[in-house]
Amino acid sequence: MKLLAIDHGTKRMGIAASDALGMMAHPLEFIPAKPFDGFLQRLKEIMAERETERIVVGMPHNMDGSIGPQAKLVQDFVVVLEKSVAVPVVTWDERLTSAAAEDRLREAGVNAREAKKKVDASAAAILLQDYMDSLAL
Repeated sequence: MKLLAIDHGTKRMGIAASDALGMMAHPLEFIPAKPFDGFLQRLKEIMAERETERIVVGMPHNMDGSIGPQAKLVQDFVVVLEKSVAVPVVTWDERLTSAAAEDRLREAGVNAREAKKKVDASAAAILLQDYMDSLAL
């Protein structure tokens, strides 16, 4: 299954995609969150290019598993997204994906300025890989 992941943010949305076999997640890019129409247009372009069959959106649960203000924003985003695309949209727990992405970029020797540009897409790749791994269980 061809999957796309979104790491939701108020400024940028990180985008990642699965490989053709649905085994590995790869960071693609970030798309500015505003204007929303611009975000949606670019997302649909990526979906068409990659023949996306499902979108996985990171859900930022609190560490205790509860839903906080940021998660409520993501829930609202998912409702609008579901009405805007023709593929299923699912959410996936994304706790600590941004921190893990920052650590991995730092370990790879990416400087802080470049890491800031790549962290959103890298976080999306981490959450997508976690989601795909859960399907293989």
